[in-house]
Amino acid sequence: ITWFGGFFLAIITVAPIILGNVTKIPGIWFGGTSVLILVGVALDTVKAIESQMLMRHYKGFLE
Repeated sequence: ITWFGGFFLAIITVAPIILGNVTKIPGIWFGGTSVLILVGVALDTVKAIESQMLMRHYKGFLE
């Protein structure tokens, strides 16, 4: 992980706490770790769907 990547992860992790304190809205219940997990799952899901679509339309070198 690079310095920029570590800094970005730190901002993502702390952002919900700061946002909750600034806005005083109790509805912000998720933390930074939850945001990271949600983004990771979403990216993996998109990657899996794209690979399935690519495999479905791949004709191969034999045809």
